[in-house]
Amino acid sequence: MATKIDKEACREAYNLVRDDSTEVNWVTFKYEGSMIVPGHSGVDYEEFTRQCTDDIRLFGFVRFTTGDAMSKRVKFALITWIGESVSGLQRAKTGTDKTLVKEVVQNFAKEFVISDHKELDEDYIKGELKKAGGANYDAQAE
Repeated sequence: MATKIDKEACREAYNLVRDDSTEVNWVTFKYEGSMIVPGHSGVDYEEFTRQCTDDIRLFGFVRFTTGDAMSKRVKFALITWIGESVSGLQRAKTGTDKTLVKEVVQNFAKEFVISDHKELDEDYIKGELKKAGGANYDAQAE
């Protein structure tokens, strides 16, 4: 059966993360049968990483504050998590299903496809976002 997405519910969850007036920093989009729906949301990135278990696949939209001594800015990441125990067929399908998620999640600085918990490291993700951000005026810190 073809995968579908609950666009309205997912867009509402996506907008919560983008809204500067909320404390929500991340949201997951999970599978309920053949439907992609909003999952959990929260403030702490560590809570997000706990959602990423070996037996599931999910999409995460996460807010990070990056920058250097001259400026701080918010960057967003789209993280596709595919657990180690997910079957080959489901792994392959996740790639095509991501196009549905991208119909809702349209603004992000960098996209990640991750199956190893080490790659979910917050410093690693922030470092990649910083590289994607362009100029770095914090030369004295390196």
